Amino acid sequence: MKTDRPREFLDYLTHQKRYSENTVAAYRRDLTRFTGWLDVPFRDTRSHHISSYVAFLHGKGLAPRSIQRALSCIRSFFRYLEKNADADQNPAAGNKSPNKRARLPNLLDTDQAARLFVFDAKTDIEKRDRAIMELLYGSGLRLTELTNLCVRDLHLESGFVTVLGKGGKTRQVPMGSHCIDAINTWLQCRALSAPDPPVFTSRGGSRISPRNVQARLKVWALRQLGSNQLHPHMLRHSFASHILESSSDLRAVQELLGHAHIATTQIYTHLDFQYLAKVYDAAHPRAQSQDD
Repeated sequence: MKTDRPREFLDYLTHQKRYSENTVAAYRRDLTRFTGWLDVPFRDTRSHHISSYVAFLHGKGLAPRSIQRALSCIRSFFRYLEKNADADQNPAAGNKSPNKRARLPNLLDTDQAARLFVFDAKTDIEKRDRAIMELLYGSGLRLTELTNLCVRDLHLESGFVTVLGKGGKTRQVPMGSHCIDAINTWLQCRALSAPDPPVFTSRGGSRISPRNVQARLKVWALRQLGSNQLHPHMLRHSFASHILESSSDLRAVQELLGHAHIATTQIYTHLDFQYLAKVYDAAHPRAQSQDD
């Protein structure tokens, strides 16, 4: 019953849709759980099966956000089956996701962000960590964007970095003087003899892992701020919020963050969306109606 379609679907997301590794991994977990629960062939799956599955997830104590993601995965999977004539309908199409409250990530205020960087980087690791935090907060990079950076992506004289974001899309993000100085200082600590060296490496010289970055941020947060509740996305969110609060330029923040849709950018702000929409309508030429 299960066939190879789930595996082929995940390959399709990876190679054709070019979803990120993290997204594909999440879909794999959701799809594995669903196919393990389902006791009828895909072609015979109906809406009531999906409703029962949602009830099953509720019973497991999953949060509304996790259930919403699971439903999104199932819808996408059955669209794929329909496209390949392995299903006559999408049984998840009419199932509504559970209501969830929009939850804003925590962020640092400007004083906390400043205190995070008040230290003298003496060791190589400290110099590396400063450069990492400067890029996360100063340029708003995602964690995987940062760990995937190679030295060739840096344009220090011009003051920007080329980032490979979600969906394989590249964007150029400016770097401030503090960030450029920190990266230059870090690069002087290491040999760059490899043909395409990563920007950030571990103690052993290999490309730094996301888990390592997360752990180092907690170390610095405890040392500088008295709490270990700091993670890479908090610095990205702080970057976006501080830029937007200062400039009110929603479109610019969207570009800096690499969001495909402007509505996504609203999630990363503390400002009311109606105000953001007003800013967008006033600032973006495509948002304005033209009277001929």
